[in-house]
Amino acid sequence: MTLIQIIVLALVQGLTEFLPISSSAHLILVPVLSDWPDQGLAFDVAVHVGTLSAVVWYFRHEVMRMSSDWLLSCRRGQRVGESRLAWAVIWGTVPVAVGGLLLHDLVDTVLRSPLVIAWATIGFGLLLWVADVIGHRQRDEHHLTWRDVVVIGLAQALALIPGTSRSGITMTAGLFMGLTREAAARFSFLLSIPTILMAGGYKGMQLVKETAVVDWLAMSIGVVLSALTAYLCIHLFLQLLERIGMLPFVLYRLLLGGVLLYFFI
Repeated sequence: MTLIQIIVLALVQGLTEFLPISSSAHLILVPVLSDWPDQGLAFDVAVHVGTLSAVVWYFRHEVMRMSSDWLLSCRRGQRVGESRLAWAVIWGTVPVAVGGLLLHDLVDTVLRSPLVIAWATIGFGLLLWVADVIGHRQRDEHHLTWRDVVVIGLAQALALIPGTSRSGITMTAGLFMGLTREAAARFSFLLSIPTILMAGGYKGMQLVKETAVVDWLAMSIGVVLSALTAYLCIHLFLQLLERIGMLPFVLYRLLLGGVLLYFFI
């Protein structure tokens, strides 16, 4: 990999992992536009480590409180502080974990079609716009019901379809369930922690089976750049979201889906 390829792909991963615009669509389009070879599994693992470290560090205080309160709740058998939110993240992750185990072969083959990605980018982008328009936006993530958790968790499983956008579909579901924009985004980001950890772990196990030489310098640059970019992206997104809404991301998704259709039809 060239230095330019490393930088561009790390920045793309860091920017698109948490915005509701589909990282998979971008990672398909960038090599097409640039005529670059596949970056390889090792680099994919590296940038996932970068984005995971960014979201964990950004929400480090919340994660520490949730973890501590969850352990206390398990010991005492009752709700403690932020333990309810911790359980919401755990149970909200179950559908995508089960779906990933059962459908990973289908996801890695049939569903990786550029046309599937293009139509998913457009269709779920429009659904995000509808949710943003009609959602009541009255509650925060600390007032999630178990019905909310089930709906958002099942929605996250749809992100196994490339082009859906994990962050986009969970924010869409959160908005439909009456969360504010910021609350939907924050819960989506908290849900991303175990989800990215599982995806990175799965790819890491695949990497262990490979015998190819690992470019540690490329991986190190990828980790650092994707982490810094993702952290800045999370911060700015949460700062600006209530002001700008979801429409700019919806319009971008429609444009991106149109570009994919242009290249692959």
